[in-house]
Amino acid sequence: MALVFSHPACLGHVTPPGHPERPGRLQAVEAALQALADAGVGLERRNAPLAALEEVTRCHPIAYAQRVAASVPQQGWAQMDGDTFLSPGSLDAALHAVGGAVAAVDAVIEGQAKTAFVACRPPGHHAETATAMGFCLFGTVAIAAKRALDLHGLARVAIVDFDVHHGNGTQDLLWGEARCLYASSHQMPLYPGTGAPEETGTHGQIVNAALPSGSDGGVMRRVYETTILPRLTEWRPELVLISAGFDAHANDPLAGLLWQADDYRWLTGRICDIADDCAGGRVVSCLEGGYDLPALTESVAAHVEVLAGRGT
Repeated sequence: MALVFSHPACLGHVTPPGHPERPGRLQAVEAALQALADAGVGLERRNAPLAALEEVTRCHPIAYAQRVAASVPQQGWAQMDGDTFLSPGSLDAALHAVGGAVAAVDAVIEGQAKTAFVACRPPGHHAETATAMGFCLFGTVAIAAKRALDLHGLARVAIVDFDVHHGNGTQDLLWGEARCLYASSHQMPLYPGTGAPEETGTHGQIVNAALPSGSDGGVMRRVYETTILPRLTEWRPELVLISAGFDAHANDPLAGLLWQADDYRWLTGRICDIADDCAGGRVVSCLEGGYDLPALTESVAAHVEVLAGRGT
């Protein structure tokens, strides 16, 4: 059984017509979750609570959080950068995404379940310390990691980011955080241009694995087995967080990797293997990218089915 955190407010973050990060993404995720439920897969649905703006300050300056809040338009859109927009419902959506992530961390650490999936948007891993970018407003996964460390007193957490784009925001927010391993696989070169292997953080706790355009799941599996999974095993985290982007799928329009749904199934299982060994099986996964809707449905179903199977 896995917990699933979501909230209707996350549909209220509306982007301009033609924008890839659109409300239909959550509808595609919901189709996956419904199919799993219909098949008897154990999912416990919970509302993602609204995080207080102060929760955001675990990673971002309060002045930045207030600037985002003040920029929300009464109607239409406000543009934060070249591809990041605010609509009247965007702040509530982003705070429910943060709230879902921290509630999932709380629940898993408190033993209510071993695994959780946070089906919220907007995504978060491109939001830097005081900069909204790449469809992202707040560093959701980084905030959740800091809550696990600072509120719950964990000594070591890890984030595995398999979104096709490098999580420059998560890296920026946790660059000097000695208690958190951040490990990312991503296509390179590709937006946002960060994530070179030599970017290792203040304490050597950042691992970047670049994947060439056109590479498939076989290449990914070799890179994880030789680079990321050994570091994760060595780190022995007490909690594993996942930035679960599904835009490395072969059908995704924003990138050029060739993964299939079964690759997400394999990778989720390997991450859970390590969590079983050192973290009591505790895994919290948060939705990031994924912009081809049928591929997103298929890939989320594969990912969450594994989480649910490990959560019992």
